[in-house]
Amino acid sequence: MDMQGKTVLITGASRGIGAEAARVFAKAGANVALLARSQDAIGDLAGEIGAQAIAIPCNVARYGEMSSAVETTVRAFGSLDVLINNAGVIEPISRLVDADPDEWGQVIDINLKGVFNGIRAALPVMKAAGGGSVLTISSGAAHNAIEGWSHYCASKAAVNMLNRSVHKEEGENGIRAIGLSPGTVATQMQREIKQSGINPVSKLAWEDHIPADWPARCLLWMCGPEADRFLGDEISLRDEDIRRAVGLI
Repeated sequence: MDMQGKTVLITGASRGIGAEAARVFAKAGANVALLARSQDAIGDLAGEIGAQAIAIPCNVARYGEMSSAVETTVRAFGSLDVLINNAGVIEPISRLVDADPDEWGQVIDINLKGVFNGIRAALPVMKAAGGGSVLTISSGAAHNAIEGWSHYCASKAAVNMLNRSVHKEEGENGIRAIGLSPGTVATQMQREIKQSGINPVSKLAWEDHIPADWPARCLLWMCGPEADRFLGDEISLRDEDIRRAVGLI
């Protein structure tokens, strides 16, 4: 994919999939807006990438901050062509009977409201330009209950419906909405899952997880016409045909 002249906004860009996506899209020629609460981390990454990148400290759970980040991105680069809803958390992992209500709700604020805020802020800009791609990180947890992950499963299931709603309402306006279920990825989140020891996912060995650049490369592929058959749906990176199409095997 040639992304010359395109602008990509990535939430949760300080590490993991978000940081790798920034590198992959910048290498393909895109301008990248890096959003995260970790100002130092995104600042360092923007410095690594160079003039194609800007770092915007942002709490995605706050709509005002997300809206301002979109405005800053458009002022800096002149457009917003791709939104990657990547920001997400899983801590604190706990069974429902032990869950702290405020902490449980904070995960919903980030994982679900954060995605809505990104979509709501980006859609008017994309529609005015004639279209754009809204790519959202999903999970197998959107479709299967996992012990200790009630907040994560609930938020990812809701995000799946948000993705479908974007397609239903805005597909005819040139908005390409696709979810990506990457499987288990070798990121800090997996270290947190491992430490919890609560469910079978926590028992996986580190080498069982795919590297973070795999979903990043898939996100780039999803910007092209080959992925149009998945509009309004999810792509699973566990699918060998998808891995082959992306060039991972």
